[in-house]
Amino acid sequence: MRKFFQEIKADLKFKTAGPGQKLSEPSRAPREKPKAEVAPKPRQAPTDEAQRAAAAALARLELKPKGKAPSSSQEAIKNQVRKELMAEAAASEKGLSTEEKEQEEKGAAAPSVSGVYFICPLSGAIVRKDQKEKQLREAIQAYFSVDPVAASIMEIHTFNKDREKVRVCVETMAKYLDNIYLHPEEEKYRKIKLQNKVFQERISCLEGTHKFFQAVGFETKTLPTTEEFYVLKEEMLSRLEELKGSKEQLLSSEPVRAQLHRQPAVFRPSPAAARFELPHDFFNLTAEELRREQRLRTEAVEKAAMLRTRAMREKDEQREMRKYNYTLLRVRFPDGYILQGTFYARESVSVLYSFVREALRDDWLPFELLGPGGLKLTDENLAFNECGLVPSALLSLAWDAAVMADVEAAAEEQRSPLRPELLARAQTLS
Repeated sequence: MRKFFQEIKADLKFKTAGPGQKLSEPSRAPREKPKAEVAPKPRQAPTDEAQRAAAAALARLELKPKGKAPSSSQEAIKNQVRKELMAEAAASEKGLSTEEKEQEEKGAAAPSVSGVYFICPLSGAIVRKDQKEKQLREAIQAYFSVDPVAASIMEIHTFNKDREKVRVCVETMAKYLDNIYLHPEEEKYRKIKLQNKVFQERISCLEGTHKFFQAVGFETKTLPTTEEFYVLKEEMLSRLEELKGSKEQLLSSEPVRAQLHRQPAVFRPSPAAARFELPHDFFNLTAEELRREQRLRTEAVEKAAMLRTRAMREKDEQREMRKYNYTLLRVRFPDGYILQGTFYARESVSVLYSFVREALRDDWLPFELLGPGGLKLTDENLAFNECGLVPSALLSLAWDAAVMADVEAAAEEQRSPLRPELLARAQTLS
């Protein structure tokens, strides 16, 4: 009986062999050192039943399903990248950025205004901010067929950004024309050497200057010295007054600037008047930079609040205001209607007062504008960013009570103070 239990015990230990142990040898627990007088028994081979059990265990191990391959995480990353690329491609097909696509999928609110727009003063075309330079170039180029002298002067003043270089350039060009006008008999003044150092450094390097000389009557000639000159045409000597006029126009002109389109809009009374969704055009920073700055500011606000002095806070506020080029302002009337317009962040409050008056049916009616919190905007010379009215703000309009009482008493029926053509285009805020 004892021998039988020993065999069973050996079989069980064999079946549960641990790592590193051979299946052909049963795993035995350490036994006490036998007494010297007792001779150790020889180890017996496993029985047939134990060998069959071992073979079955080995088969089960081989059939056991293996774990996921280590490359499964890499495959997941590839799938995610593939998904993002497909989303970006789908967004580009619709003309949307990836970020706008994500907002669309999340059901984000539509922007309060689609962007910042400008009006070309020459063509009257309304274009987005990133297209205004191109539109100005096209309009000035087209103007050469109308007045080449004026068009070349526009190019000089508009497309050369260094104002000091432009000033030196036009003064030097004016001196050339003055010499011809004052000394028409002197041939030397009617020639300008193109390789002259002064001409090269002050004039030739600026855009539009060569077109101007050609427009006022100069032509390029190679003289016997093999050097190139601008030489005034003979027929221009009888039209010196035109030359003088061109000189004065050159000195007095200003850059052609696209005008900011106010995009005036009227909205019906709405509780959503104070909610703004601005496009990226309103900011100097990119969307990612804005998000990063907001995150850093949020993390530091508690610590900084205890340490910052008043001067430091004012400096931070001024830096914050410089982030915005434009501001979207809404003025809510006593009847609930809302007037909206786009402005430069550095324009003065007086511009907003003028904008409101132009929208009134009776522009002589006296009124006041109240900023957020009910603060009266009495100093019309302050800029919007100085008043904290950037990048957007909801203001309120208050009538002069005495004047409005007289107006209401004289009127046969109550009517909106806004012009009818604006009311006809009134929208509903979402």
